[in-house]
Amino acid sequence: MKTMKPRTLRELRASNYRVRSVREEMRQNLVDKLARHEEVFPGIIGFQDTVIPQMENALLAGQDLILLGERGQAKSRLMRSLVNLLDEEVPVIAACEINDNPYAPICRACRDKCEELGDAVEIAWLPREARLAEKLSTPDISVADLIGEVDPIRVAEGRYLSDELTIHYGLVPRTNRGIFCVNELPDLPERIQVGLFNLMEERDIQIKGYRIRLPLDVYVVASANPEDYTNRGRIVTPLKDRYGAQVRTHYPRTLEEELAIVDQERAHFGEMESRVVVPRHMREIIGEITALARRSPDINQRSGVSVRVSIANYETLMSAALRRGILCREPRSAPRISDLPALVASTTGKIELESVEEGREPRIIEELIKKGVLNVFGRSFNLRELDPVVQRFEGGATVEVGSEVPSETYLEKGKGLGDLSSAFTKLECGDSPETIASALEFLLDGLHLNRRLNRDRVDGRFRYRG
Repeated sequence: MKTMKPRTLRELRASNYRVRSVREEMRQNLVDKLARHEEVFPGIIGFQDTVIPQMENALLAGQDLILLGERGQAKSRLMRSLVNLLDEEVPVIAACEINDNPYAPICRACRDKCEELGDAVEIAWLPREARLAEKLSTPDISVADLIGEVDPIRVAEGRYLSDELTIHYGLVPRTNRGIFCVNELPDLPERIQVGLFNLMEERDIQIKGYRIRLPLDVYVVASANPEDYTNRGRIVTPLKDRYGAQVRTHYPRTLEEELAIVDQERAHFGEMESRVVVPRHMREIIGEITALARRSPDINQRSGVSVRVSIANYETLMSAALRRGILCREPRSAPRISDLPALVASTTGKIELESVEEGREPRIIEELIKKGVLNVFGRSFNLRELDPVVQRFEGGATVEVGSEVPSETYLEKGKGLGDLSSAFTKLECGDSPETIASALEFLLDGLHLNRRLNRDRVDGRFRYRG
């Protein structure tokens, strides 16, 4: 039989419920998860040995937190995941704007209600999802938005300006007994950052010039990009000093982690999944292009190269394959090397160049694509094992490929180059026409980039020759 939750202060006292502070609550729930070996931050890949242990240390110490890292490093997701460390629901005084603790209300309206009704005060239960507030720092933010302001309508109703009941609470007080997240903290104007000093240290806020102090129970976490410290804004030193821990995030450190994030985050469509298969070598090329971009001297590394580049490129590659399958009336299709030029559109705008030059960005992206193909090919094959293929081309063979050439035609093209079964087996492409077409283009382009074959562009297609 389901137990009824207390609905009045009297029932809550009778249940022996103990109200914990947000830090106690998060800390104890983290301890329980660690003891049970549960995943603390589900959906976060690549931070298990670096970022997550540091965050857990900060939480166990009850410290407020700054996540410092370039764009696309899961900072916002980490902040939102903290809500999972809160209790499923907590009791609050019903209709309270700032989620007052029933045992120790801090707002004037709730104190008056408790004096009038005593233990008959009505209790509501606040779910954990409603206890997290997130604010993106923008230039137009005011102290009133975050802390509060005098409500002129309440003054017009006859209350005195000094009456606490005239206050319209801002986002921070309304997050009382919860988690307050600030995205891109350096973008918050310095005068607004000063308004957070008391919240971070004394755990209270002051509204306007009145003698109103609210001892709030709020866990504060912020994100920041290192570039912002010099280019757009900065975190004022006293505020930075009030944060207990600063944790540095990072991009995926292995190709496997990058591709695992891509699989998790990319858009999923039923038709796409059933009609497009992405061979291993094409998946690796997507990850390799992003890895090369993060090391390229032509790209601004202070701004960073987000995992979103890999995600968008993967989605674009699948879309190009699906489009070809539809046009050629093929039941299934696979991305090929001839589809890679489509990545220029999904990469442009996601990287920032070190120098501004008209038309330079597409050329840099094309070079990254070539290097990505070359590197994956180098990890897949030793050039000597493909000497028989090169000899066929030296004997006069030519192969024409293109993004809109049907997959079936590649079966005949492959037969003219001798026995390629061992190469196809190494690429794990199976024997379907679409994957063989993808593998054949990969072999030919790899040989071309290694200067073993020539390649000409003819009527929108590529012709490989000796």
